[in-house]
Amino acid sequence: QVLLVESGGGLVQAGGSLRLSCAASRSISVINVKGWYRQAPGKERDLVAEIARDGSTNYADDVKGRFTISRDNAKNTVYLQMNSLEPEDTAVYYCTSRDLYYWGQGTQVTVSS
Repeated sequence: QVLLVESGGGLVQAGGSLRLSCAASRSISVINVKGWYRQAPGKERDLVAEIARDGSTNYADDVKGRFTISRDNAKNTVYLQMNSLEPEDTAVYYCTSRDLYYWGQGTQVTVSS
């Protein structure tokens, strides 16, 4: 049973924008979606942005001011708006449940210089 489905990745030039979506199935409430991680080739999977149950947010230092995480409870979806993209943002982006038990399949983001 697929619980989290990411979409919105793609190829973009440096300075461009993308919006990622993480759609949660009815089996998992969107408030139990922790946020977004990313993994570049040969690197560990790192936290990018998270949103708490109360809506407060937290970001990795290297995306602060450029990325924004948000949640639409009616659509059961968490978003990641990514602006001013840099080649260093190239990675597979995953959303995950709050307990890190459930992960989506990932969506590739590639930023060209």
